[in-house]
Amino acid sequence: MLKVYLSGEIHTDWREQITTGAEGLDVEFFSPVTDHDASDDCGVAILGDEPNKYWHDHKGAMINAIRTRKGIADADVVVVRFGEKYRQWNAAFDAGYAAALGKSLIVLQQPDHDHALKEVDAAALAVAREPSQVVEILRYVLTGTLPS
Repeated sequence: MLKVYLSGEIHTDWREQITTGAEGLDVEFFSPVTDHDASDDCGVAILGDEPNKYWHDHKGAMINAIRTRKGIADADVVVVRFGEKYRQWNAAFDAGYAAALGKSLIVLQQPDHDHALKEVDAAALAVAREPSQVVEILRYVLTGTLPS
C-alpha cells in the first residue's frame, strides 16, 4: 500500500479529485484538517482562550504541526498543492520538511507560480499542473501502466 499525504491549499476540491481518481489503487490518503475554522481554532478549543490573536494563531499552528509532521513522516509520497488565491506558506514548509525527510515529493501548481516556487520545485520529483496528473503518477508508480 502506498501512503500519500495531501498537503496545502484547502479552498478547492483537488483532494477529492485525487482520491476519487485513485479509487481501485492500493493507496491510503492522509491530510491536514481542511475545515479552516477548526484548523485555526484547535489550539484555543483544546488549550484555552487567548485574548491576543498572535497567541491564538500560535496555539493552533503548533497543534496542527503535530498532525502535519506525523502525516508527512508516515507517508511514502507527499503531494503539496499551491493554490491560486492564497499564499500557502505552510505548504512551502511542508514541501521542505518532506524533502528533508527524503520523501517522494509531488508539487501541484499552476505555471504562473513556477518562478516563485523554483526552489520548492527543485526538491520535487514531479511538478504536476492538474490533480489528474497526480493520479496518473500514483497509478504508474503502483502498476507501471501509462494513461490510455
